Amino acid sequence: MTTAEPDPRRRVPRTDVVLADPALAGATARLGRPRVKRAVVAAQQDARAGRIAPEEVAAVAGASLPAAATGIRAVLNASGVLLHTNLGRAPLSAAAVDALGVAAGTCDVELDLATGRRGPRGTDALAALRDAVPGAGAAWVANNGAAALALVCAALAGTGREVVVSRGQLVEIGDGFRIPELIESTGARLRPVGTTNRTHLRDYAGAIGPDTAFLLVVHPSNFVVTGFVSAVGVRELAGLGPPVVVDIGSGLLTPHPLLPDEPDAAGTLADGADLVTASGDKLLGGPQAGLLLGGGGRGAALVERVRRFPLARAMRVDKLTLAALEASVAGPPTPVREFLDADPSALRARADTLAAALVADGIDATATDTVAGVGGGGAPGVELPSAAVALPERYAAALRAGDPPVLGRVGDGRCLLDLRALPPSADATLAGAVRAVPVRPET
Repeated sequence: MTTAEPDPRRRVPRTDVVLADPALAGATARLGRPRVKRAVVAAQQDARAGRIAPEEVAAVAGASLPAAATGIRAVLNASGVLLHTNLGRAPLSAAAVDALGVAAGTCDVELDLATGRRGPRGTDALAALRDAVPGAGAAWVANNGAAALALVCAALAGTGREVVVSRGQLVEIGDGFRIPELIESTGARLRPVGTTNRTHLRDYAGAIGPDTAFLLVVHPSNFVVTGFVSAVGVRELAGLGPPVVVDIGSGLLTPHPLLPDEPDAAGTLADGADLVTASGDKLLGGPQAGLLLGGGGRGAALVERVRRFPLARAMRVDKLTLAALEASVAGPPTPVREFLDADPSALRARADTLAAALVADGIDATATDTVAGVGGGGAPGVELPSAAVALPERYAAALRAGDPPVLGRVGDGRCLLDLRALPPSADATLAGAVRAVPVRPET
């Protein structure tokens, strides 16, 4: 007579016993008990189904947990797009990350330590913006670029007054949002002038009347119109009388030699704009934010009107954004600036080194010259010389599923890992991610 084997499900450890396992203590402190408990319960179910051994429950539960208490994962951007919207656009500098750590706790974001009373909000970040943009007499920050423009329309024209803008600048931005709909949603009236391809100074002059709130110039940002075209410059519009508001889009504060057609805040104010709006998480290289910069006496007064407008409270930024923005503007060069300024020959040397190391491991890798782009709705048509490691096409999906995930691009039947938007410090991690892709068995 043989004794039946005991039901292995009886050997599955109780939940409280697994949660008390020292191997899970760090995860509990990092992620919280409820999340760890869910992982433990899932591992217990695997043990009861016979997919893992009962003694493996704690280890399997721990291995399934993320490194941080967020579903967002860090991704290596090897796409060749410097400001990839799906990857959160601008990566923050180390200085900005450090500033986030300071602001994450209790801080003097709105406290005057000398008096112990309430103080002005974001003083240092706003001062950094004014210092970085010659001609900026005033600055304020909203939560994104669209919010900055919407606030200007609501505060200056939201009582049914007119915003005069060229038909050629009534653009659609990301995710189907359109400038004319954004303007009209604030209560302002849209007064389009000119045609899609040609607008003249006389078109603006003829539209100005007692209901005109301001003249709006919108930089197209994500497309270029060429051929039989005509547009009116800010300097000419400034002579017509009404305030001139310019949405430059990408957040370039001062000119960059690789981006001669991209408007910058300092140059736009120098041309006579009263207000400039822009994004903070694009070419500026900082956190998501909407910048308002006022030039001269009238511009500064308009910024104050926007700041005091009731809706501004709903669109202001938090302490984390203010801290990261200040560090991005006043601190060392941002990653975006370093990507823009990268030496193509140095990029090719990195690609050669990476490819050679991967070939030595038996991986089909080659170095190749490529062309990168700015992205983020900025500098359309600008080509940035770059270099990449080329792998078999199947690596594209495998690398996205890896840890860390790597986003490359596919071209000519190869997976290209472009280095223009990756710092040299990421090369070893990138090579490790490639090596971790399972070798396809011979067929």
